[in-house]
Order: sequence, then C-alpha cells, then structure tokens
Amino acid sequence: MESNEESPRADIRAIEQDCARLIARYANLNDAARWEELAALYAEDGRMARPSAPDQWIVGRAAILAAFQARPSRVTRHFCSNIVIEVIGLDEAEGESAMLLFTDAGAPKVGSFHDRFVRTDDGWRFSERRGSLIF
Repeated sequence: MESNEESPRADIRAIEQDCARLIARYANLNDAARWEELAALYAEDGRMARPSAPDQWIVGRAAILAAFQARPSRVTRHFCSNIVIEVIGLDEAEGESAMLLFTDAGAPKVGSFHDRFVRTDDGWRFSERRGSLIF
C-alpha cells in the first residue's frame, strides 16, 4: 500500500504519462491522416497554432478538424522527443516537446510544441497546442 507521500507522486507520474501519450498519439494520427480522431484529442474549446504559423490560432474542435481536412494530401512522419510535462494540478498540465518532421514534399523540419492540457470527462485533452519551427 502506498504511503500518503507516494500517492501524490504516483498521481503526478500518471498525469505526465497520460499527457506524453497524448503527444505521441497526436503525431501518429497526424501521419495517418485520421483527422476526426486527431481533432478529438482537443478539448471542445481547445486551440491550435501550427508550427508554420505560430501566431495564427485555430479555435474550437470543429475549426481544428476543418483546418486539417483542408490540407493538401501529403506523406509525413513526425518524431517527438524531449517531452517534459509539468503538472499544474490534478486537472491541468503544461508540456514542451521537440519535433522532427519528414515529408514527401521537401527538407526535414525541426521545431517544438508548447502544450496546455486539461482533464475532461473523456480523459486528458489539449486545451492549447502551439508549434514553432526552428529550422
């Protein structure tokens, strides 16, 4: 049985793992062009800014889905690493991750994501996902 000190640490580790899994799931769904499932990873009022346009927010799950559906078809493979999740509370967390993107349309791109997560009735979701490109 866990001590009282261990229980909060276990909660934090579980939140970190759930949010890191959300980042990986996002990359896999993006590469598979499974837009409905990808958009469902956002809170209903979540917002997203693509790495190529980090100051242009797309707000709301429906608008995020429409933005992905409007993209030209391409083959991609995203690699996410250096994932660090900071737990703010039992229902809120923030994270940062590095991203490497390969496409069939050009040179690889290196960037990062800064995320905010919220726990919903359906589990952890992105409340905000902001990408940026380094090179």
